[in-house]
Amino acid sequence: MKAEIAGAAEGVRAGEWFALARVGALTLHRATRAQVVDAVFAALARGEGGSVVTANLDFVQRAVEEPELAELYGRATLRVADGMPVLWLARLAGEALPERVAGSDLVWSLAERAAREQRSIFLLGGSAGPGSGAVGAAQGARRVLSERFPTLRIVGASSPQLSSPPLPEELAAVRADLISAQPDLVYCAFGTPKQEQVAAQLAPALPRAWWLGCGISLSFISGERTRAPAWVQRFGLEWLHRTAQEPGRLAHRYLVRNLPFLMKTALRQLLAPRRQAA
Repeated sequence: MKAEIAGAAEGVRAGEWFALARVGALTLHRATRAQVVDAVFAALARGEGGSVVTANLDFVQRAVEEPELAELYGRATLRVADGMPVLWLARLAGEALPERVAGSDLVWSLAERAAREQRSIFLLGGSAGPGSGAVGAAQGARRVLSERFPTLRIVGASSPQLSSPPLPEELAAVRADLISAQPDLVYCAFGTPKQEQVAAQLAPALPRAWWLGCGISLSFISGERTRAPAWVQRFGLEWLHRTAQEPGRLAHRYLVRNLPFLMKTALRQLLAPRRQAA
């Protein structure tokens, strides 16, 4: 498969010109952040919508344990690795990926490009704020992005409370807001798998828009939560920083679920060649 950006300009559907790597039950695209941004805006220029899944270790584990989620993630136009552990597992499997493509970085890169190309963004999800009068993550992120990129068109910001999976009646008002706003990009920040479920149900109403599942990213932008320092991210320890911020919500996920899964999967991949040779 071609990996050149030029391929997108020739009408190739975004994603088809990236090679694939298998990590657990997921197939991920071998793409850099810059290539993802180029692919999204090349598709927008052609009037083609799509979606991006940024898969961290939790995505990989969920896909292995819940085949229906592997199928849901697999519908995304572009699927990239968000998290050093995913890069490590890919390398152990002989499926090396070029770099980490974090949703928390993509939100900035896509916004910067959207501001230059006069494209619009809708911020959907994130925390609703601690009180009825509080500003939620989407509204806070709207303020910060507008200050950073004065020419960026943010056509909506909403933090609705939705079930997982979301109920049709819960999505009715959201769908109406999106249809009215007609955004080019939708940042969908509900955490997995809710954000992918929301995108799957609402994307048909916006066939030319691109959806980015971005988890906690709106809270990072708004300043409600802080990202780990760059050196912590490089060593794959961002999960420790997140756990320290939200131990009640994240300690079980990272320590009881994800860490044992990572160790078992890495060990299985390390031993696999020896089994084959035996």
